[in-house]
Amino acid sequence: MAREDPDGLTEAFLREPRRYTSHQVADMAGVPVYRARRFWRALGFANVADDALEFTDSDVEALRTLLGMVSDGVYDEEHVLLMARSLGRATARLAESQAELGAEALDQAGVPLSERPRAWRRRADRVLPDLARLLVYAWRRQLAASAHRLVEQETSAARLAVGFADLVGFTRLSRQISETELAGLVDRFEGRSADVVTSGGGRIVKTLGDSVLFVSGKAHETAEIGLRLIESHAKDKGMPQLRVGLAVGPVLGRMGDVFGTPVNLASRLTALAHPGTILAGPEMAEELEGDRAFELRPVDRLSVRGLGELVPFTLIRHTDRAT
Repeated sequence: MAREDPDGLTEAFLREPRRYTSHQVADMAGVPVYRARRFWRALGFANVADDALEFTDSDVEALRTLLGMVSDGVYDEEHVLLMARSLGRATARLAESQAELGAEALDQAGVPLSERPRAWRRRADRVLPDLARLLVYAWRRQLAASAHRLVEQETSAARLAVGFADLVGFTRLSRQISETELAGLVDRFEGRSADVVTSGGGRIVKTLGDSVLFVSGKAHETAEIGLRLIESHAKDKGMPQLRVGLAVGPVLGRMGDVFGTPVNLASRLTALAHPGTILAGPEMAEELEGDRAFELRPVDRLSVRGLGELVPFTLIRHTDRAT
């Protein structure tokens, strides 16, 4: 039997009835159930009881699609599993954020709790087609941009400029304001940061509530993004001060994330920077040498955890120089 769904929400969003067990889905796809479950777990879905009527025709189609990518030689099975994990993580976060926004909309509309299931079903009817189209559109655009970046890279470890920005005193502040105020602050920080990074030619790698990691193929772009992040957030009187660390060098990209010494250095420099300032690593300063848009001032030699001693530079706009 299917798991209980007294409010009808599951099928309202799935848009089709649940009528197959895991063994039936595996049989229709022509694989043992243990292999089918590997793909489901990779997508982020838990195992269910053998007799649970939990699966739909779309589950059968999805499993056949994943298996087809292996049998056609598009990917080997391990790469398909990696792709499925990436897809599962990304869509889980997306779905959670969309559900939260939906709940906020119902709160603002004053919908009583007793009416929420019906309101959610109406919302599913209204927004699912639009969200599905937007999801495919945004994914195709992002995939095109990512493929273009990879084609331009001549080595597996690309040389990138890395920036890490962090809100000062965020943990302390989070204990002093309400959950609603905290959520609003995080939304403003992430939204404004994304606007600054993307408009400046960079790419957001990830956000962690009070910090953001971004990359660009050019040192000048990354330095400009760092300065604009500090300047734009400073206009928000309720926002804590920002501090930024910049580094450059070989960076390995994997499953949407980035790894390498420059990433670690940018993070460490951020922790050492004073509020409202930018610290750039030595190689970053070397690449910016002669760039008339910026001024670089060496600071005292610092011991950077895991990376030894080095002399970083504070970075400011050239027009900010005292006369």
